[in-house]
Amino acid sequence: MLAAFADGYPFGLDDYQREACGHVEAGSGVLVAAPTGAGKTIVGEFAVFLALRTGRKCFYTTPIKALSNQKYADLVRRHGAGNVGLLTGDTSVNSEAPIVVMTTEVLRNMIYARSATLANLGYVVLDEVHYLADRFRGAVWEEVIIGLADAIQLVALSATVSNAEEFGEWLSEVRGEMAVVVSERRPVPLYQHILVGHRLHDLFAELAPTARELPGEARPDVNPMLIKIAREESRLVRDDARRPRGRSGRGRRTVSYGSGAYGGAAQRSHYAGGRGPRSLRGPSRPELVELLDDEALLPAIVFIFSRVGCDAAVQQLLESGVRLTSTVEQQQIAAILERHVAGLSDSDLHALNYDVFAEALSRGVAAHHAGMLPTFKECVEEAFVRGLIKVVFATETLALGINMPARSVVLEKLVKFDGETHADITPGEYTQLTGRAGRRGIDVEGHAVVLWQPGADPRAVAGLASRRTYPLRSSFAPTYNMAVNLVASVGRERARTLLEQSFAQFQSDRSVVGAARTLAKNEEGIEAYWAAADCELGDFQEYSRLRAEISNLEASAARERRSDRRAEALQSLSILKPGDIIQVPSGKNRGWAVIIDPGIRHDHQSSRDEATPRPLVLTEERHVRRLSVTDFPAAPLVAGRMKIGKHFNPKDAASRRNLAAALRARLNDIDLAAKRGRRSSADPELQARIDQLRTTLRRHRCHGCPDRETHARWADRALRLEQESARLKARMDSRSNTIANHFDKICLVLESLGYLTGDGGHNVSEYGRMLARIYAELDLVTAECIRAGVFDDLTHPQLAAILASLIFEARRSDEAGRRPRMPDARSNAAVIEVRRIWHEVSLVERDARLDRGPEPDIGFSEAAYSWAAGRSLQAVLHNSDLTAGDFVRWVRQVADFAGQIADAAGPGDLRDTARLLLRSMRRGVVSYAAEMDADEGDDLTGADLP
Repeated sequence: MLAAFADGYPFGLDDYQREACGHVEAGSGVLVAAPTGAGKTIVGEFAVFLALRTGRKCFYTTPIKALSNQKYADLVRRHGAGNVGLLTGDTSVNSEAPIVVMTTEVLRNMIYARSATLANLGYVVLDEVHYLADRFRGAVWEEVIIGLADAIQLVALSATVSNAEEFGEWLSEVRGEMAVVVSERRPVPLYQHILVGHRLHDLFAELAPTARELPGEARPDVNPMLIKIAREESRLVRDDARRPRGRSGRGRRTVSYGSGAYGGAAQRSHYAGGRGPRSLRGPSRPELVELLDDEALLPAIVFIFSRVGCDAAVQQLLESGVRLTSTVEQQQIAAILERHVAGLSDSDLHALNYDVFAEALSRGVAAHHAGMLPTFKECVEEAFVRGLIKVVFATETLALGINMPARSVVLEKLVKFDGETHADITPGEYTQLTGRAGRRGIDVEGHAVVLWQPGADPRAVAGLASRRTYPLRSSFAPTYNMAVNLVASVGRERARTLLEQSFAQFQSDRSVVGAARTLAKNEEGIEAYWAAADCELGDFQEYSRLRAEISNLEASAARERRSDRRAEALQSLSILKPGDIIQVPSGKNRGWAVIIDPGIRHDHQSSRDEATPRPLVLTEERHVRRLSVTDFPAAPLVAGRMKIGKHFNPKDAASRRNLAAALRARLNDIDLAAKRGRRSSADPELQARIDQLRTTLRRHRCHGCPDRETHARWADRALRLEQESARLKARMDSRSNTIANHFDKICLVLESLGYLTGDGGHNVSEYGRMLARIYAELDLVTAECIRAGVFDDLTHPQLAAILASLIFEARRSDEAGRRPRMPDARSNAAVIEVRRIWHEVSLVERDARLDRGPEPDIGFSEAAYSWAAGRSLQAVLHNSDLTAGDFVRWVRQVADFAGQIADAAGPGDLRDTARLLLRSMRRGVVSYAAEMDADEGDDLTGADLP
């Protein structure tokens, strides 16, 4: 089938694509890790092709709605609208089609609900599977991977990560056979440069590692010209430039700027005589664009780690009069703008400063960051992909998951503010950002340009650019919602076992994951063996457990006897004296002997109570031996005493001969038969219990079965597997800080609050089923608020304000704005009650040794209230510090949250109010804006790694 599939494309498949498709056709799952633009989605499309050819279903999952919409359109063009469906949070199109594109959360919810749509599912494609590292949503990918039926083939498509083999090994542990196909070959070679002043220098003396056909092991040499420039610059820096200036030194206190290896703002004032030499001064932003144009490096993406910086850069280019587009291109841009903003009112466009945005776009210049209106970002993305936009100033979230490559990528700095401090970007982040350089099928090569910063070390930059490292780290942690859904779906014990199979647990302790998988297989084997041991006469499982208990008790009694005998032996040896005649019960020295030296001593590391007797004896055969405890499995029999001469010398043969003769003579005088010891008997209570069980066993109905021993052989196998499983559970339980232990703590909280009931919390209560419908970080606090009636009798705008407090999280840069407040007295009273409940839940979490959830934040409550109440976009934005993009994103999250509340609350006034709120929020710019990820922000999350 692969040949027929390949014939449908106008280009030949790469070797790695053929290899991965071959594994899928052979019935194996596959993990494909390849750079952005390398065409790894071909493997996912082959799974779609196979599903249609074999009459099975294929689900194609993506991390965000925008990608789902894009993929849906692609598959409809290839396979027809009748064969393809779409399921996102608020869109359902042809959901029973053989091919359904959906967000990963939708599939997770289907698995928990045991949806009938899962019937006949043969393939699942997880596009952008490296999203499981995302701090907020990554757990969903692991829930899907663990929860899917074993028979479903998994096609996981990932960015190039440095631990793809480890990830593939975990997938094999939890999914069975999974091939790993890794391609590090970039579709377009990437050349690395540093811009010093107005001159572009190659970063490496030879070919850059990213420009080679295959990455090499040897570390390439840095361009010697850059080393020379750095050395000359260091001579111009004042001697005190590297002196730390804190509160104890003269001058103002400086803030650290990363490690200092990449230079930066802290170095600028340290040149002797003021500003540095003209040859080292970086270009202004208009000059930078002009230089890139002269070097034929446009279109370019210039990464600036600041929203404000991106907008300022666009403004600077506008003020400089830069125009990078032709008349025809301007007309095409105007058509794109008109199509995208046709549904927005003039007042909304005015509030969004549309005229400035449109003017910059028509000149071929734009910003791109999460603070922009999604509709505006769509315009930028479409125009850029069509080659109409020549330079985009962007933060790290550029085209989250959307393919938007350029000829060149420019990094203004290699240090970014992470909300707390200025930190160096990591090799993985550098790889992610520069990976957009080079358009497959358009550019012969791509270029990454780093602007020189005062104090930079080119060797450090080269190290950053030559290490292709982006390790995938699991962000998985059980939540209250996950716990009740799992318990309701598979039961508490099975849920605990499933969680032990998470990638997080695998990375912290691989052995537990293997044990958890073995445990799951054992459970299936145990069930099959018991079925085979079934007896028509009665309950053979009960009968075999009686037999096993008797065997265990008898073995225990034997162990006790051995233990008692050993204790008696130690006690007897510790009181021996010279001249005692003993019988050595076993070993090569077995027989009668006389004690020469009791050998009582104390090791220097032992206490006086831990004596180690090693008696020195003379045997009947005249051998002198030093005995140990191992020679006495039972207490030695002391038959009598004899005198040992004061001058006895064990090294003298005559002395030994004389003493041995005296020993034999003394033995002849002793009645040895009377001295024989009795065997220690079993504990009377234990023996009585064994006798009682034997009687019960003989009376059991299965005891007289003619096939009893045949049944018993199957039962013994089941019991052995049960014992192995018990040992595995004990080993898994002994691990500290495991995912399962965290799950137990969560269940403890849920039990104490009535969400799990029954003996051991194995049942999900009515309140638990309500909690199962709430997907938010403060899910339990929200459920407690519903139970306490906090949301009752609120108007829909007031409910919007309260719900916003439960999900909003202010950006650090937002905290300096005006102090937030609640819109009215009723909502203020309600949020006080929300905080009280949050505090009570926090106390329960503290008792269970769990971290408490974030405190409710009212930073968006007033804006949510105003929008739900019908106020205009201009009025809402004027009274808040939010950007248009942030506003739309948070309104959507509140609306989605209201939908969850409506589902969770059940029939009644609260459901009606929540649904009214949902309708009132989805209007104007919010309903018209393009769908996007609810958690999109300006953080590097590995969402679009090369």
